[in-house]
Amino acid sequence: MRLLRTPDDRFTDLPAFDFEPRYAELTDQHGGVIRVGYVEAGPSDGPVVLLLHGEPSWSYLYRKMLPVLAAAGLRAIAPDLVGFGRSDKPANVADHTYARHVEWMRTFAFDALDLREVTLVGQDWGGLIGLRLVAAEPSRFSGVVASNTGLPTGDVDMPPVWHAFREAVEKAPVLDIGRFVQSGCRSSLPDEVRAAYDAPFPNEMYKAGPRAMPSLVPYTPDNPESQANRDAWKTLTELEIPFLVAFSDGDPITGGMAPVLQRAMRGAQGREHPVIAGAGHFLQEDAGEELAEHVARFVRG
Repeated sequence: MRLLRTPDDRFTDLPAFDFEPRYAELTDQHGGVIRVGYVEAGPSDGPVVLLLHGEPSWSYLYRKMLPVLAAAGLRAIAPDLVGFGRSDKPANVADHTYARHVEWMRTFAFDALDLREVTLVGQDWGGLIGLRLVAAEPSRFSGVVASNTGLPTGDVDMPPVWHAFREAVEKAPVLDIGRFVQSGCRSSLPDEVRAAYDAPFPNEMYKAGPRAMPSLVPYTPDNPESQANRDAWKTLTELEIPFLVAFSDGDPITGGMAPVLQRAMRGAQGREHPVIAGAGHFLQEDAGEELAEHVARFVRG
């Protein structure tokens, strides 16, 4: 597996993102050693919040939330998925599989950082990956915040807007990362913020991760990961781990999953679940501070 590494100078002077970059090295049976980049904020002995981003963003998405969580005394950790942000980037689309992404984040969180008593915050692919981690190693987790995400199996079709997004990513000769992030926001992103989302990808060679992810979603019932997600879903519904559903009111892709999660997850019962108004798919951009306040109250609650 050929790995690319984005030059450091691509990440200089990004607006509102002066967090010190940190790195963990993972041993991968296919690619040797893979470096995962991450940022964190808050006291090192505070309750751990693991913030997982999705497609096609990176940890920059959590820049508005990190200070709020840190001020609440939480240790907020936001890694870059492999293929995104400061993390190494497998150069071929075929190098990316759902199972590998789950294993890469498992190795990062549990082998490299040995995180325990973790509250997961998963949005988009951050939920698809993170919920699999919770199901696999529930003893590591003390809470889950699902935010504009789900655990698709292909037994129910994805909405038409998602299929349009998948086809757009597959067919685009040049993948405009900043434009795709903007399309998932209600607010208008300044040019320098859109440029920050583009920063990890100097050219098309670096974009195998964003190219691959839509096709990895189990959107047909015979997908290689459909059964793994069915099994994970069954486990999750039986866990007593506190579960908060914090969706926006304006996500056409995952919005329908909010009531399903509230009904299905045992840890979600009897809990008031916030609906964040005026936000789109990337609610961390549109209402990051508000989402962070809900997360902090949930962890401390």
